[in-house]
Amino acid sequence: MKTKIKELIEKGESRTLEFKESLSLKNEIGESVSAFSNTCKGIILVGIKDSGEISGVQIGKKTIEELANYIKQNTDNQVYSDINLNKVNDKNIIIIKVNEDDEKPVFFRGKAYKRVGKSNHKLSASEIRKLAKESGKKVYWDGQVCDGAGLKDIDDEKIREFVKKAKRQRGLNLLETLPIKEILMRLKLLREDKPTNAAILLFGKEPQKFFIQSEIKCIRFKGIDVTGDMLDFKIIEKDIITQLKKAEDFIFEHIPMKAWIEEGKLQRQEKWLYPQKAIREALANALAHRDYESPSKVQVRVFDDRIEFWNPGRLPEGWTIEKLKQEHESKPFNPLIAKQFFWIKYIEDVGSGTNKIVKWCVDWGLPEPEFEFTGSSIIVTFKKSIVLEDLEKLGLNKRQIKSVDYVVKKGSISNKEYQMLNQTSRYTASRDLIDLVKKDVLKSIGTGKRELKYVLLLTQNASKMRQKMRQKNCEKDNPYEKAK
Repeated sequence: MKTKIKELIEKGESRTLEFKESLSLKNEIGESVSAFSNTCKGIILVGIKDSGEISGVQIGKKTIEELANYIKQNTDNQVYSDINLNKVNDKNIIIIKVNEDDEKPVFFRGKAYKRVGKSNHKLSASEIRKLAKESGKKVYWDGQVCDGAGLKDIDDEKIREFVKKAKRQRGLNLLETLPIKEILMRLKLLREDKPTNAAILLFGKEPQKFFIQSEIKCIRFKGIDVTGDMLDFKIIEKDIITQLKKAEDFIFEHIPMKAWIEEGKLQRQEKWLYPQKAIREALANALAHRDYESPSKVQVRVFDDRIEFWNPGRLPEGWTIEKLKQEHESKPFNPLIAKQFFWIKYIEDVGSGTNKIVKWCVDWGLPEPEFEFTGSSIIVTFKKSIVLEDLEKLGLNKRQIKSVDYVVKKGSISNKEYQMLNQTSRYTASRDLIDLVKKDVLKSIGTGKRELKYVLLLTQNASKMRQKMRQKNCEKDNPYEKAK
């Protein structure tokens, strides 16, 4: 990250990069936030002089939080910037990433700005009108009026509970005692005084009355593929906030709790097979980013060795599956739904959800999750760690089993790491590793003593096998699909 920041500084200010010497220039920082929001996504580096000299900034315990609140409170539409702290040459640098807003113009303290070259210019009244008109042309599906729906179809209690939670979680500046119509209006869930599609999906009394496809189908399969018996099958309806909670319940009913005794601790240690945070994030992403015009439903498939989350939809234009594991901006297909999920901390608003899913799974001791696009659905798969009993059946010794566990957690192992991990000789390490390759547990990558490493092959084979099965078996031949 330090190298990237240095490279940015060396390039100098541009249409997408702004330098600010100190936090005392809050108003100028706010103007840049408005300009990037109205023109193009950009980065503001605080602690850098106009010349590119690194001056650094003084940081207190609440500096980042106060800066985020200052930007949020003084922008309209409110901007939730991705703000991080880094050190360059032992000096604190604040990095503010700003996305181009879908709803323009974005004002800062009552004025709107645009980016021209490497400077900010205040928009004239005519430019503001033009920008608003152009922005208004794109109305996402979730922002369209729900055909045939009225305020009578909104559950008042649900929306008031939502406001209470949003105030507690993110500091939403809204009173739950306000009239329902005003609450919906302030959340931008009304259009032409009628509930939007998002309003009905989030707070409707009977959302499936308007959108029959807005369900989650949860299946617990016996074994490791869809040809196994269905041990449990549930269709979850109601509003999508309730759906998420009920889908979570289904998953935790069907995954085991791991338990073990740690040396020096009296109490038994316990944790779920998969991380709760990652499960919630995957469900929230599927509900917030799915294509609700597709007749397919969100699916949760629980197998003995994995969980699959199926989201009917597509990747943003120009994106690949690989981008989901890299740093990327937030491009929700349903921005109004995503925003409400953000308020109650179901998702983040900066495109970091998939990155966090990867981190949470790896930190949990699991292999990295898989992301796959079938052409009509995005699939996220959480994979179980290789089971000790399975490795013993292959005839692996204790050193090899310990090393496979190391690879699952770290991603790879070298001969030297194998020696250190098992306190053994290079000859023994080489013999053990060659045996693991012969048994199709690991595969070698790289060349030469220093470059040669070993990575897990079992997981890769399982992934390829599942992908081949999907290509051979179209959805209609799936026993689950026949149950639609």
